[in-house]
Amino acid sequence: MSIEAHGSRAEHACGKVILLGEHSVVYGQPALAAGLARGAEATLTNDDRELVLDVEGLVTGVTVSADNDLGRALGSMLGALAAMGGATPRGILQAKLHLPAGGGVGSSAALGVACARALARSSLGRALTIDESIELGTAWERVFHGNPSGLDHTAAAYGGVGLFVRGQGWTRVAMKRPLRVLFADTGERTPTKETVGNVARLRERRPEMVEKTCDAIGILVRNAALAVQDGDFRALGQLMDLNQNLLSGLMVSTERTELLCRGARERGAYGAKLTGGGGGGCVIAIAPDEAQAAVLDGWRADGARVFDAMIE
Repeated sequence: MSIEAHGSRAEHACGKVILLGEHSVVYGQPALAAGLARGAEATLTNDDRELVLDVEGLVTGVTVSADNDLGRALGSMLGALAAMGGATPRGILQAKLHLPAGGGVGSSAALGVACARALARSSLGRALTIDESIELGTAWERVFHGNPSGLDHTAAAYGGVGLFVRGQGWTRVAMKRPLRVLFADTGERTPTKETVGNVARLRERRPEMVEKTCDAIGILVRNAALAVQDGDFRALGQLMDLNQNLLSGLMVSTERTELLCRGARERGAYGAKLTGGGGGGCVIAIAPDEAQAAVLDGWRADGARVFDAMIE
């Protein structure tokens, strides 16, 4: 059943795109990210039944006793709500994703924050603050990502463009003009928990190399924030390409990712890179207006599912 069928208000949360700064953000460097209007929505229909989560087109009948990550994430979130003094919500929690699941565009965080906002209406009798949305999103995301940086659920809660530093939060970045980001889904999936763990193990073996790589990514991120503020998307694309090279050195890219990045550049993009944890997921590109259709058409010809999103 579609969540719109209940006629009740759907709570929304943003998806996210990391423009630059994956993995280094786990180790204290900034990441440049944006909330996407395309995200997730959720509605709670109260009744006397045990809370059940349905995600349209994905899963139905998930409870806190379910032996899967969604059930555990739901239980973690309910525990965090109880710690805030909330009552145990009951009924059917219906959610819908408007992003590819597992594609590195914040689908799980968007789903978590949307669900948290819907549950809070019943549990707390009020809307969540931004900080509370982030707290509940953190409880949810730990189940999926183990040691999340906090970026995904922070972007899901705030929206807009920002510099995110782990432990310090979100600093909004003003934009001179809107930015259209192009997305291609590689069709490959590696859990973020796994790619973060792989980088952590690489850091144990080669600490100096990983530290220098993260420092270099941090420099690119700070310059990219200035490019966004100035509306210099050519410079932003060039910085994205450099970031992709460094991420490849951390061994989180794939052959398919590299092919799609190269295809975007050959068709006129300013730059292209993976977004999110890597190991597949989505590729993003920034391109001048006259090249955007060629980039998207080329990706389709390469067998990728594509979409785009405006950032303002």
